Amino acid sequence: MDSMSDFERRVAAMVRDVPDPFLDLAVVATAVLAALVLHLVAFRLLRRFAARTPGTADDVFVEHGRRPARWITVAVALAFVRRGIDLSERADGLWTQFAGFLIPALLGWFAIAMIRASGRAVEIGADISVADNLRARRRRTRSAILGRISILGVGFLTICLMLLSIPSVRSIGVTLMASAGLAGLAVGAAAQPALKNIIAGVQMAFTEPIRIDDVVIVEGEWGRIEEIRLTYVVVAIWDERRLVVPVSKFLEDSFQNWTRNSSQLLGSAFFWLDPTADILRLRTKFEEIVRANPKWDGRAWALQVTDTKPDAIEVRVLATAANAGLTFDLRCDIREAMLAYIREAMPDALPRRRLEWRDAAGGDEAPELSPSPSR
Repeated sequence: MDSMSDFERRVAAMVRDVPDPFLDLAVVATAVLAALVLHLVAFRLLRRFAARTPGTADDVFVEHGRRPARWITVAVALAFVRRGIDLSERADGLWTQFAGFLIPALLGWFAIAMIRASGRAVEIGADISVADNLRARRRRTRSAILGRISILGVGFLTICLMLLSIPSVRSIGVTLMASAGLAGLAVGAAAQPALKNIIAGVQMAFTEPIRIDDVVIVEGEWGRIEEIRLTYVVVAIWDERRLVVPVSKFLEDSFQNWTRNSSQLLGSAFFWLDPTADILRLRTKFEEIVRANPKWDGRAWALQVTDTKPDAIEVRVLATAANAGLTFDLRCDIREAMLAYIREAMPDALPRRRLEWRDAAGGDEAPELSPSPSR
């Protein structure tokens, strides 16, 4: 016991001989190291727990929250040992000022990370590669728009909290609030197009005139909705171009949405044939072609005469497919197969121009050719 007491006295004497700044630095370093170790152990346990659960959504949250949680743990550890550190008045003021900036920034970072993790989890759970993907596209679209709005709101609130930690900013807050009305009018007038598109983006999240992966015709272009931002929409055109359209255009102007209620579509193709063509024979062959094509979804098909001209008739064929891409390919296949059949088996069904022979009076003059009216 006596030797132990002597050892303790020696250690205490050595600690008293160490300058205070070094002791404070050691306390800070110990707190930071303990926080990092605690964070490492906690997230290893969280990863193991998430790996054992079905699905990958929880893994996404763990991965997105790992980095901001590390520095939040360090900040909490520093705040915990703050009372054990002997700081001067100036150093204490700097510490408080730095904490006022750091804590809101870390909390905002963590909130934005969780919002992005939620969006990623929705993407994982909403698979738009399946045939019937209406519900998945709806969830993805709403998640993308509301996620960007939430990130914008969290970022704005974080900056406000960071600025409020500055005493001079807090003291002029009343003056700023008094002039906020006029400033708001000026900014609103200058940023009217941007604000208009932002408000339209919020409205689009709930009215859903378009969704991710919708097939649309806008500005005369056929394409798919590739991305919906807060102020604009990116449409992937069929030839790999990208059309960037303001969000407000989808709420103010008319456009075609081929997959508004379902991804299934009805495709059509038109043929101009001779009025004497055997329609029943063509209909039988068309049914054979459609049923043999794997792109046909089995819902419906039809062949009808939809118009007549003096020297030709318009024949329309219809067939259904699961989505817009398959519908386009099915229409092309039908055109090629029907034209090949008509050319090889029914060449007389192709449009022909008829000529009328009229003999001149007395038969002395040569016959006169007079083409019949044609389209």
